[in-house]
Amino acid sequence: MSKPSLWRRILSGIWGGITRIRLAMSNILFLVMIGFIYFVYIGGAPEPLPEKAALLLNVSGRVVDQKSEINPLSALMGAPGPADHEVLLRDVIDAIDYAAEDPAINSMVMELDYLVSVGISKTQEILPALERFRASGKPIVAIGDYYTQDQYLLASYADTVISHPMGGVALEGYSSYNNYFREALEKVSVNVHIFRAGDHKSAVEPFVRDNMSPGEKKVTRRWLNNLWGQYTQMVEAQRELPAGAVDEFVNNFTARLLAEGGDAAQAAVQAGLVDKLLGRSEGNEYLVDLVGASNEDGLYEAVEFERYLSRKKPLSLGGSEADRVAVITAEGSIVPGDQPPGTIGGDTLARLIRGTVEAEGVKAIVLRVNSGGGSMFASEIIRQQLLHAQDMGIPVVVSMGAVAASGGYYIAAEADEIWATPSTITGSIGVFAVFPTFEELLRRVGVYTDGVGSTELAGSLRADRTLSPDVVKALNSNVDFAYKSFLEIVSQGRDMSLKQVDPLAEGRVWCAEDALHSGLIDKTGSLQDAIASAAELAKVSDFEVEYVEQPLSPRDMLMKQLAKSVGSLNVWTDSGLSTALSGLLEPVRNAVEELGSLQDPANLYVRCISCGAVR
Repeated sequence: MSKPSLWRRILSGIWGGITRIRLAMSNILFLVMIGFIYFVYIGGAPEPLPEKAALLLNVSGRVVDQKSEINPLSALMGAPGPADHEVLLRDVIDAIDYAAEDPAINSMVMELDYLVSVGISKTQEILPALERFRASGKPIVAIGDYYTQDQYLLASYADTVISHPMGGVALEGYSSYNNYFREALEKVSVNVHIFRAGDHKSAVEPFVRDNMSPGEKKVTRRWLNNLWGQYTQMVEAQRELPAGAVDEFVNNFTARLLAEGGDAAQAAVQAGLVDKLLGRSEGNEYLVDLVGASNEDGLYEAVEFERYLSRKKPLSLGGSEADRVAVITAEGSIVPGDQPPGTIGGDTLARLIRGTVEAEGVKAIVLRVNSGGGSMFASEIIRQQLLHAQDMGIPVVVSMGAVAASGGYYIAAEADEIWATPSTITGSIGVFAVFPTFEELLRRVGVYTDGVGSTELAGSLRADRTLSPDVVKALNSNVDFAYKSFLEIVSQGRDMSLKQVDPLAEGRVWCAEDALHSGLIDKTGSLQDAIASAAELAKVSDFEVEYVEQPLSPRDMLMKQLAKSVGSLNVWTDSGLSTALSGLLEPVRNAVEELGSLQDPANLYVRCISCGAVR
């Protein structure tokens, strides 16, 4: 082979030099950008905390057990909004507990205008921390423009509730409404083939009905009324209102509003839901007097809880040799494969459990479940890994969040103990499969499907062909087998006979009270209660709690810290109206998530659609 010519070697050398210079400049530019980001958002000496201030509980966005993956560059470049922000439940609780013991914090102010979602279940876990704060002798004040139902439940635990004179309290109760597509699918000539086991497996009803079935209405009404009963009792107890006062306010709201000349804020005062009506300036003056300090802008002195927690929370360097109770979070739809935080990936969560079992010092596992289920295949992958942990002598305790139903219950059923909050929704033990075909729609536009296959089944699961009777029988058989497997898992895990499990199954959704009575769960309590119980099962008294998360690369850690720093600025460009709109658009968001979660390789799903009402 001949050597390249001299000119070719010279040009190649020049081009190679240019390439190296370009790469070096790119790396230098990247380092400069990282340095800029560090000094703007992360670096620099932290501003000292005031000597006398209120803890500002300005929870924005959604309160979650696990933060979903956020693109930090989007957080940097885009205008932040409350709907994009997530706050960990344990961060809220920890900040309140630190403040209760801090002599520099003399009160708490709740500003909840940008709180999009917290839910009754998570609120019930926050309330003990508020009680501990109040027990320290420090007052709690809630101040807001217009309280949504979610916001007000938290605000009602304040000693004083303040609303803007043009505000009020929006209470309506809980509901579960779905869209039904039978007629629409018929009009566009789409055939949806449904295979289900469980008469109350409502996930398939939107495809085959135009309304909710009477049986499903009965089941849903029961757990909705249970949740609403807990809500009203909590508010009435804290506000010292007579039993039934909240229902009276909601059911006679129009009459109350007319009596006050359309003044919603005054109607809330007259109902005992609000103590004071103060504008922005008057509200600030009231809080300056309460706190006894103001900043250089004349605003009451306060420390935002996220900033406060970042200063007070001890830095964990890892490598601890103490006994540990590991908390692993399973939040979101259950989907096969590897998935980012906020979605339960079958392989991702199984790998996390396996790594935790193998780690030195882990004596027990608490699996925090907040999921309406999803793929049965992915659920089985997770279940097997939990069984392996138990085989290795590590107790597994499940702590149910707002929802642990269908697939969420599937992975919980064989735990050593199952804890739920008083408002947890669980059960929904059933299986379904959905397979749409479009052959009639295609025929309407002149498209036909024809051909040959090497076997009777070849090409039988094409969306442009009618399902053959044999395939229908096979799918029905597969669903029946999956359902029986689900029943056996519950039977073994809960130490019940199949005869006892059967009336609890068929897709029925249960509130925590009924689930406790029937034996589907063991106890009601918070995540902290479940952690304490796991330590008892492991026979350890001196232990640390480790929140296990997916390991991050150095780059991911830097970007996560960047996103956290940007988010903690809390400089929302959105108005309070956008927060309300986020709540109104929640059903659309949930529907998109549901469609995206249908990824089971065998099209078998253990999913509770109606449970989204309590997220």
